[in-house]
Parts: sequence; C-alpha cells; structure tokens
Amino acid sequence: MEIRFFTSESVTEGHPDKMCDRISDAILDGFLTEDPETRMGCETTATTGLIHVMGECSSKAVVDIEKVVRQTVADVGYDNGAYGFDAKTCAVLISLHGQSGDISQGVLHALEARAGASEAGFQLGAGDQGMMFGYACDQTEDYMPLPIFLAHRLTQRLARVRKEKILDYLRPDGKSQVTVQYENGLPVRVDTIVIAAQHSPAVTQSRIHRDIVRHVIYPVIPPKLLDSRTNIYVNATGRFEIGGPMGDSGLTGRKIIVDTYGGFAGHGGGAFSGKDPTKVDRSASYAARHAAKNIVAAGLARECVIELAYAIGVAKPLSVYINTQGSGLVPDAYLIEMVNQVCDFRPASIIRRFQMRRPIYQQLSSYGHFGRAELQLPWEALDLADSFREYFAGKVR
Repeated sequence: MEIRFFTSESVTEGHPDKMCDRISDAILDGFLTEDPETRMGCETTATTGLIHVMGECSSKAVVDIEKVVRQTVADVGYDNGAYGFDAKTCAVLISLHGQSGDISQGVLHALEARAGASEAGFQLGAGDQGMMFGYACDQTEDYMPLPIFLAHRLTQRLARVRKEKILDYLRPDGKSQVTVQYENGLPVRVDTIVIAAQHSPAVTQSRIHRDIVRHVIYPVIPPKLLDSRTNIYVNATGRFEIGGPMGDSGLTGRKIIVDTYGGFAGHGGGAFSGKDPTKVDRSASYAARHAAKNIVAAGLARECVIELAYAIGVAKPLSVYINTQGSGLVPDAYLIEMVNQVCDFRPASIIRRFQMRRPIYQQLSSYGHFGRAELQLPWEALDLADSFREYFAGKVR
C-alpha cells in the first residue's frame, strides 16, 4: 500500500492579500457594469491605514474608485478602528493609467486578423504570453482535489460564523489548512487541520479552540474522514489579535494557489483578480478547467491536467497539453485531438462562450475560482461531457 499526504490552504476574504484581490475585482466589476469592453489590469496593495490601487485601464466607464474601495473594505468587515483597519478612515491612493498602445493593438487585432483571417474568433489576440493550467479529478462532487475543497469550506464557515455572530469575537482575518492522507492514490482520512482565526482581546484561547472545533470544523469535515489520530491546531501561536493589513501587507495575486487547486496541479504563475477576460491568465485558465472537468465527468479519466500556452497578440494557443496521470481510458494524445476539435480556446471564443464581459468577478475573489457549485459559473458546467463520450463511442481501449 502506498501512503502519501497532501496539504492545501485557504484564507478568508479578510486576509490582507485576499482583501486586495477583492478590491481589484470589485473595481473591475464596476467598470464592466458601465462598459463591457473595458480592458483592465488592476492591482491593489494594502498596509496599515493605506490602500493603493494601481495598474492600467482602457474604458469608457466613469467609476468612483475610492467609493468602491471603501465599500469593499467595509463589506469584508474592516469597519472599526479597533480591528486595526477602518474603511472610513484609511487613505486611498489611485494610480490607474491607460493601457499601452503596443499591447492594445495586439489585443484588438489578432495576428491572424492582421494576416487576413475574417472569422469572429480571430478578432482578439491574447492579452499576454504565458501558460495556463486547468485541472479536475473525481475526489469530490465538484471535481476538485479534497484538500483544497475542505480548506475552502473551512474558511467559508469561519467567515459565516463571524458574520452571523455565532462567534461574535471573531474578526475578518483567518486561514485554514488541511492535510489529507491518500492510500494508493485515494483520499481516506484527514490527518491534520490548522485554523488561524483573528479574534478580540477579550476571549481566551481555550474557548476559541473549543468553539472552532464545534462550530467550524465539525460542521464541515465529514465524520468518516476524522479519527483519533487527526491533529487539530487552532491559533497555534497562542494569540491572533493583530490581523489584516495591520498585521501584514496585502497584494493582489499573492494567493494564486488558493485561487486554483491548492497545489495539486500546475499553475502558470499569472494572477486572476483585477484582469478583464482578454487576459488569458484568467479566461484561458477557466477554459482549461472547463475542458478538464468535462473529460473527467465524461468518465474518460479519473483526473486530468490541461495546459494552454499563448503568445501576446495571437488568438490561437501555441500548444495544448493533456496529462491524465495514467488514469485515462484512452491515450492522452487522443484527448488532445478531441479537445482541439471540440473546444475553441481563442480568447474571443472563450469570452463569448462563458459570457465573461459581465460584472461577475468580485464573488470569485475568495474561496476559489473553481468548484463553486453555489455560483453556477459557466466554466463549471458539464455541457461537453456527452459530446466527449460520443466522440470516443466504440473507441475506448
């Protein structure tokens, strides 16, 4: 028997990096609401008493960015100076400028269109070069790896018990970490759970530990995955009163592994938040996830990694890579042939298929961009599974 352990983490929307992701996506949503053709790459930094919004934006929209920033920070929960950060009193600096003309000409007119291609899919070129990964597996009902699936559920629950005042001493910052034991590649138990929860000075650590186990961990982790050997650590430093931007600086795009698969699959390195869908860092990652999920849902593999590579200003991906880690019913080369015929990975086609020029991004800034059944995201739909099965009808080895 082969025994392995794998660990993933998640953070709440009050974590300083995640708050910056949320601000960047809230600003993007604000611009897309007024101008769906907005092109934006917006990053946010945060530290004690200060938020700085920077980047590039080309849009016809007029948005009160400072108002969006303050409202987003308040919605996260930093609305009281006692928490170390206050939406009403923090300074807000804005340094957005227009998109580079050199980049813009390649995005608005793909290399193929400039060479004479008239098809609609060649209208847009990729907004940057790079590699994007998509992944799916059969470990959970949402086709996500179990460690990140559980870690997200824990931080969502941690935020919920704070907002609903079930645990009224909690504050916005928080983290979770889950280690899952695998036997012969299958998840069998949770070995370790780590929770870090920001709190008021008045509460004791013994009460926090007791409450977190009762109100956060037990409602989330299936009992069959817990046993007498499961380790549980709550606020292992002994105290977590100073959090958010006062405890550590925040930056958009610093939790990209939390956004995707918890380290279980590759990541091209590009952040999602604050980027409009012409940026393939975002849109192509969603498209790769969609294809991988439908391959697994079709029963063609137990897990699937898809990599797409792009050149700036070019519509068609340079390469499509698929690896099912030996779990596929057909050779990976056949799956590559299939997705190249069935899926259209050109940016304009991805944007149109998933209706991505809408203000839908702030809701994704925390708890992952994938496996979010409650949001009914178009790239999570299983609308290609039947087509994939039919493609290989009678061909399965």
